[in-house]
Amino acid sequence: MSTEYEAVIGLEIHVQLSTKTKMFCGCELSFGDDANVHTCPVCLALPGVLPAPNRTAFEYALKIGAALDCELSSFNSFDRKNYFYPDNPKAYQITQAVNPFAVNGKLGEVRIHHAHLEEDAAKTIHTGGAGRIQGSDASLVDFNRGGTPLVEIVTEPDLHSGAQVREWGQLLRATIKQLGVSDVNMEEGSLRCDANVSIRPAGSSELGTKTEMKNMNSFRFIERGIDAEIARQKALVEAGEPVVQETLHFDPSTGELHSLRSKEEAHDYRYLPEPDLVPVVPTQAMLDEARNSLPELPAARAARYEEIGVSEQAALLLSFETDWAEYFEGVLAAKKGVDPRVAANWVTGELSAELRKQDEQPLAETKVEPAALATLIGLVAEKKISHGAGKTVLEEMVASGADPETVVADKGLEQISDSGELEKIVIQAIEDNPKPSEQVRSGNEKAIGALVGAVMKATQGRADGGEVNRLLRQHLGL
Repeated sequence: MSTEYEAVIGLEIHVQLSTKTKMFCGCELSFGDDANVHTCPVCLALPGVLPAPNRTAFEYALKIGAALDCELSSFNSFDRKNYFYPDNPKAYQITQAVNPFAVNGKLGEVRIHHAHLEEDAAKTIHTGGAGRIQGSDASLVDFNRGGTPLVEIVTEPDLHSGAQVREWGQLLRATIKQLGVSDVNMEEGSLRCDANVSIRPAGSSELGTKTEMKNMNSFRFIERGIDAEIARQKALVEAGEPVVQETLHFDPSTGELHSLRSKEEAHDYRYLPEPDLVPVVPTQAMLDEARNSLPELPAARAARYEEIGVSEQAALLLSFETDWAEYFEGVLAAKKGVDPRVAANWVTGELSAELRKQDEQPLAETKVEPAALATLIGLVAEKKISHGAGKTVLEEMVASGADPETVVADKGLEQISDSGELEKIVIQAIEDNPKPSEQVRSGNEKAIGALVGAVMKATQGRADGGEVNRLLRQHLGL
């Protein structure tokens, strides 16, 4: 009998803070500028310089800790993490190893072990070779990123699949973005995620040998990489081979995993207290401000939407994107009595699809005002036009910003209100389509779809679907 295995996954997430200057100097932060234009003696670690902590970075960090429901520390100290990399001019990193600013938190069902502040490293660029910058082989360093304020969030091993990691990671990203402390752009490296993955027999409480997955720049790739690593570890264990503790890289183009270094190459960081920085002691007012200034966060917003009848899927979609949530709120505010569930479905369904269809139009640039969409939803709800006609109207609204009632009048899309006229069309559809009509009479109710389609074609979508179904069933003897 084969053994069932459970994956156990913990995450280390690095978030670059959107401060104006670096963590310990006055250099401007940037992305995409020429290499090495935002540097100074402090971030280049020239002799005789001293760091000075960024107050705004601390305030942003405390907000993140509060949003993750952490205990915020009233005593923060810094430590030196000693190691040599070419992208670290000090040969050590200033971080918080002993007294992080936040501990014992939770987001959703995942516990947060701690979150700490540190400085980011510079960026290494390898030249020459296949797929690299043409020229002689070399490693270049761009120090613009070096010293960027960074918050590292460390979770407990509470996740068990790639899909769970992707969903929770999207919640975390939406939460931090809502705070306004980071743009959390994974493609630009302002949000980076490493995963520690192990497996164990289902029901066991002991952890297996873990591997670390690094350098994954999208949650879709993270999901694929983790699932690939889980499958690899299961195959090793079932073959009686050991899982080796190592650091891995997932190549999304090939779906392959590559070893970067083994535990034998792991570094002894030799932490020691940072002698050039005194401890930072936030005032109670600062700690209170971090909690009291929090906006409505995605998890709370999703729960509120579900309470008013919005489906779970639509509530999550709206909550993860602030601009979509604000648009949805605008639709509700514009028309009294609009059904929140119906409005959410129009916003996340029909409107979203039409914007994608028309040149991937972003919501921020749409010509469809929330009040106009609310009017359209009302026309459908009041059965003045059919749902299909409503989609036709929306297409014109997205393209030109036209008023929905004007489009209905100009295109003659008013729903057929004369029941006698609709009944005649239904009878004609039955006569014109004997095969599906007989199939329905013989018990194949799915065949009624062909008859509904015939009526809708004859009425150019102006018939009420429910009434069409009722009349068809009546005249087919159902």
